[in-house]
Amino acid sequence: MSRIASTTPPDGAIIPERHPEAPATGTKIPSHFAHCFGCGEKHPTGLHLVAHVGDAMNITAEFVVSENHQGAPGLAHGGLLSLAFDEALGKLMWLLRAPAVTARLETDFLKPVPMGSKLFISAEITCQVSRKVYCSAIGRLNSADGEVAVRAAALFVIVPMSHFLQNAPAEYLEAIAKTPEVLAFVDPNFNINP
Repeated sequence: MSRIASTTPPDGAIIPERHPEAPATGTKIPSHFAHCFGCGEKHPTGLHLVAHVGDAMNITAEFVVSENHQGAPGLAHGGLLSLAFDEALGKLMWLLRAPAVTARLETDFLKPVPMGSKLFISAEITCQVSRKVYCSAIGRLNSADGEVAVRAAALFVIVPMSHFLQNAPAEYLEAIAKTPEVLAFVDPNFNINP
């Protein structure tokens, strides 16, 4: 039986430095795919999560819970909230300019998130060990200093860009070719520092 990966950073691990070509503080992080359920602006019922680069190894993100995001009547679905945190935490990889996959995501639900509310997520990289990137996030209700409703911790693993490109439909690759800011991120030739 294999060991379950931990989201707890190992002792002595360090917070990595932002990649010199990472987006500047305050920059809106583009959607990696217009039809992504998490951040895609063209997905008809998606979260339409919008994220901005913070001042260190952090980002902020937000989305409004719509009727399409309900689990129990009037409340956000827990799995959907986990998806929002996976999306926000994944956007931290823009700071490293490294493609990564989610290896483990832990989500704690502390308060109900009602339909019509806006969830403000702040996420940060807490350390990196080789290809493992540890990060955490909190989600606050209706303002950046509102009540904490959800928190999460995750472990991402940096992978070669070919992991994503080999399985991408042709129309996705065509869309990337027409989106300079995404194309700059998905350059399959940049180093991943394994």
